[in-house]
Amino acid sequence: MQPPPDEARRDAAQDTQWSRPECQAWTGALLLGTCLLYCARVSMPVCSVSMSQDFGWNKKEAGIVLSSFFWGYCLTQVVGGHLGDRIGGEKVILLSASAWGLITAATPLLAHLGSTHLVFMTFSRILTGLLQGVYFPALTSLLSQKVRESERAFTYSTVGAGSQFGTLVTGAVGSLLLDWYGWQSVFYFSGGLTLLWVCYVYRYLLSEQDLLLALGVLAQGLPTSRHTKVPWRQLFRKPSVWAVVFSQLSSACSFFILLSWLPTFFKETFPSSKGWVFNVVPWLVAIPASLFSGFLSDHLINQGYRTITVRKFMQVMGLGLSGVFALCLGHTSSFCKSVVFASASIGLQTFNHSGISVNIQDLAPSCAGFLFGVANTAGALAGVVGVCLGGYLIETTGSWTSVFNLVAAISSLGLCTFLVFGQAQRVDLSPPHEDL
Repeated sequence: MQPPPDEARRDAAQDTQWSRPECQAWTGALLLGTCLLYCARVSMPVCSVSMSQDFGWNKKEAGIVLSSFFWGYCLTQVVGGHLGDRIGGEKVILLSASAWGLITAATPLLAHLGSTHLVFMTFSRILTGLLQGVYFPALTSLLSQKVRESERAFTYSTVGAGSQFGTLVTGAVGSLLLDWYGWQSVFYFSGGLTLLWVCYVYRYLLSEQDLLLALGVLAQGLPTSRHTKVPWRQLFRKPSVWAVVFSQLSSACSFFILLSWLPTFFKETFPSSKGWVFNVVPWLVAIPASLFSGFLSDHLINQGYRTITVRKFMQVMGLGLSGVFALCLGHTSSFCKSVVFASASIGLQTFNHSGISVNIQDLAPSCAGFLFGVANTAGALAGVVGVCLGGYLIETTGSWTSVFNLVAAISSLGLCTFLVFGQAQRVDLSPPHEDL
């Protein structure tokens, strides 16, 4: 007698999960990959002033180059997740990393191809955004398929900490390279390391046969090994799906507002303060906070707490308490307190890695990449709107309090939605199952 299709799917998923040594090796590799992703991403912001001087860009032209990354980034989130669900997230990550690493390393050459520096740099940043947009949806798809539920939060938060590592590495090493060897060296550094990472993963962690099969699927549109059809209509009828999408939107929007406006806030409010303090300390706090949130989440689940209870607790920290500290930023005139509040707000936002980011994998592990792509696209678009709205509020009110009130309000809406409608029950299966 044949087992039910959903039961067979669950058994097959368990068979394909990583062993503990494999999980450790891939976690370390993906942590480094995320670090290099952000090294390549922030290379242009680090070098923008020097490049503007070399090429004669004004603020508007430099802004076009800097913002062009997100034009591409928003377009491939869903595609990256869908490809990750079909051919495997690790293959999507490796193929995209090889391309963005090559483009990053070749950026100095592209800048001197002709007299239209602005056009070439804008095009290269759009292309980099398109290629990097697939990373996190494919990563979500990969971890939902390969990592045990009781270990997902720590694994995801560990890999996610690479974003802070990458920002710090490029901010520190990139600044030194910029002073010593010029802006070109920053792109050679981040692009070259990415290509070395691709070679390592290809040689030691990924099967050549699997990669060639994935290339065949992409090139020829061949059918994949998954014959099960994902019930998209059923998926988006679930309130829990919309709750996690809206919470991800709120989280991303709040993060982008703080990321974009905190440096200006400190420079204008505390003009005599040291830039390295408020640009570095919050990210140093965020790294251990991210690791701790993952450890705490998995520990609570292993102690017998319901999965959804733990996920909601993580969101109380990641959206609720983080929003409170953001609110406090608008009501203090002390530099030290402002650094503490900013560090606490940024650090607590990393708890979202162990909340909504993993909850997407709880809800639909068979199509987690696609669902994360939808949520992250909404979050990126909302972040752009939120940053613009923050600038409008500063101009019209003349007060930074309004910006931090906006962050707190957005965070509160996302938290309340998730607390009311959030679930950890799988919604990609046909029969009903007991809530976790």
